[in-house]
Amino acid sequence: MPHETILVVDDEPNITELARMYLEQEGFRVEIARDGHEALNCIRARRPDLVVLDLMLPGVDGWEVCRRVRASSDIPIIMLTARDDDVDKIVGLELGADDYITKPFNPRELVARVKAVLRRSGRMALPTGIVRIGDVVIDPARREVTVAGRPVSLRSKEFDLLLTLARHPGIVLTRQQLLDQVWGYDFVGQSRTVDVHIAHLRDKLRGSQVSIETVWGVGYKLVV
Repeated sequence: MPHETILVVDDEPNITELARMYLEQEGFRVEIARDGHEALNCIRARRPDLVVLDLMLPGVDGWEVCRRVRASSDIPIIMLTARDDDVDKIVGLELGADDYITKPFNPRELVARVKAVLRRSGRMALPTGIVRIGDVVIDPARREVTVAGRPVSLRSKEFDLLLTLARHPGIVLTRQQLLDQVWGYDFVGQSRTVDVHIAHLRDKLRGSQVSIETVWGVGYKLVV
């Protein structure tokens, strides 16, 4: 049974209590915060294993909470949005959210996504051999990357995405293959997630001998 602590941040009591009931049934410990300030205080004090974060919060909104958390922590974040709006989802992902779910949601889906994100964020079964391609060196055990000898800071999914591409140099990987290998086969987000992370990786690899090429209508490949 899980024992992780999940922080649910929403100003609607019916949402938080529904989430609490289903998550606790699965063995999770659940903390509740009803606004952005309370959420930030709880994250600092309790250090939850995952945050379920509503975007439309009173005071400090969900985007700002995510931005502040990502400035100092890799705690997984699942964003809640009341609108089926791609812009909200893309902005959330660009700020560092790991997944999103649209309200109203099926509480069983929320539980499934929480479990999936926790599994992905805690994966330790990757091979530990150092990968070198061009002037890029990837150390899976330390989760460190250097480009032309200088260390480069990557977010968790950016690192996993680069490592996956580097283990298949010159091979075109489809968006679905990348979603399956990096986010997990049960990820139910959109392939746009891959595009956002590829854009970030390209920025961080700029000036190196390595580039990520788009193969239109298919996917991406890493080339020297």
